[in-house]
Amino acid sequence: MALKTEEEHDLYERARSRTKQKKRLYFHFVLFLIGSTFFVILNKVIGFRPEIDWFVWAIFGWLFFLILHFINVFVMKKFFGTEWERIQTESLIKKNQIKLEKLESKLDKKGLINQIDPDDIME
Repeated sequence: MALKTEEEHDLYERARSRTKQKKRLYFHFVLFLIGSTFFVILNKVIGFRPEIDWFVWAIFGWLFFLILHFINVFVMKKFFGTEWERIQTESLIKKNQIKLEKLESKLDKKGLINQIDPDDIME
């Protein structure tokens, strides 16, 4: 993607940061689901007995991180890989360009677009 102006570059960087935020949000949601399921299983199935030996807790912790890693690699990477990031970034850029065009047309209708100094906006 060849960026022609600084404005296009800013739009692109803003869209990429929003895409990364969305990806992190999805990861934290999956982490919450796995952690919640893990604690429900500990509480209901096993009975959550604190007197269990430390190595049993170590096994549970290892299983938790193994399941988290499995879902991260085989589910999250499959659905939220580089192709998804590219599509999301492009759609956000298009949405921002449409909003900017609408704003410019509103300002142009009111006759304010010639009165605004572009250097004042960028500050």
